[in-house]
Amino acid sequence: MKFTTNREALLRPLQLVTGVVERRQTLPVLANLLVVAKEGVLSLTGTDLEVELIAVAGDVSIQQDGAATIPARKLADIWRSLPESAEVSVNVEGDRAIVRSGRSRFSLATLPASEFPSVESGPGDVEINLSGLDLHRLLDQVSFSMAQQDVRYFLNGMLLEVTPQHTRSVATDGHRLAMCTLNHGSAVDERVQAIVPRKGVLELGRLLADADGGVTLHVGSNHLRVTSGPFTLTTKLVDGKFPDYEKVIPKETAEVISGDRDTLKQAFNRASILSNEKYRGVRLILDQDQLTIQANNPEQEEAEEVVPVSYAGERMEIGFNVSYLQDVLNALSVDEVRLSVADANSSALIEGVGNDEAVYVVMPMRL
Repeated sequence: MKFTTNREALLRPLQLVTGVVERRQTLPVLANLLVVAKEGVLSLTGTDLEVELIAVAGDVSIQQDGAATIPARKLADIWRSLPESAEVSVNVEGDRAIVRSGRSRFSLATLPASEFPSVESGPGDVEINLSGLDLHRLLDQVSFSMAQQDVRYFLNGMLLEVTPQHTRSVATDGHRLAMCTLNHGSAVDERVQAIVPRKGVLELGRLLADADGGVTLHVGSNHLRVTSGPFTLTTKLVDGKFPDYEKVIPKETAEVISGDRDTLKQAFNRASILSNEKYRGVRLILDQDQLTIQANNPEQEEAEEVVPVSYAGERMEIGFNVSYLQDVLNALSVDEVRLSVADANSSALIEGVGNDEAVYVVMPMRL
């Protein structure tokens, strides 16, 4: 196998595909990328057996067809370190890949392409077409609420739900819930649900960060395949039943406050400095047109912030994990936010004023 290309033509594909590769591997070949040159097309594949990403590269001159697996991080690091617009040639000779550019020469150990595994995807049961920006928004608005290494394995991911009326993403770790709904459905006959694992969500987010075209989703019984331009990402799905999230969203919330998102965000950021590092609790005191945020820690240090808000209810005190509130305010992109609660012991419903796409539920804390 031999090909020549410009550094920039392969830089982003290499970085994205290498991102899928885990640093610690059980199989040596999983630390490598599968590089295939065939019929004038070059493809790069990386996998960890749960997520697989294939990039088809353009602007590559192929002198000799072939396939080999090349160490992922070493190849990506070499590529990144080369000068801008450098011409690079890769030539596989026996069990070595020789990378040349200008006066630089690198010899990398390869493994046979036949040893490289693929994620079994099978045919997709349902095909869904979305814009890349919409799918990125569905991920971006909720992914921070996914659990990490929870024994309830179905929480370590994100629910993707498609109906004839809407496309929706939901994530929860049992203490908070995030939901984003786009009110345009797909040509599906009934509700389709898939739990995308945490890594699949994060890699998809990276892939779609600059996506401005359309994406195609193929949802199967045990996999999700997403095609965006020259990239195809396949991820296994989490086998489990996601909780009934609609039951968690408060329906009756008597007390409502609204305020400037940026002002609230800065006040929470300052108060969090002196919150308990382990429990991260802050006390919110709602009073006539003002919100008082109080935080303290085991060293008896205290912080207090008073923020003007719109509130006409009774005086109320309620505790929250400040990190959860910060995450929500960082995710929202509106100027004004609304926080609704039924009483001091109930969950808070947080949403942007004038934008009902995303809603967030945060459980209270005992302080």
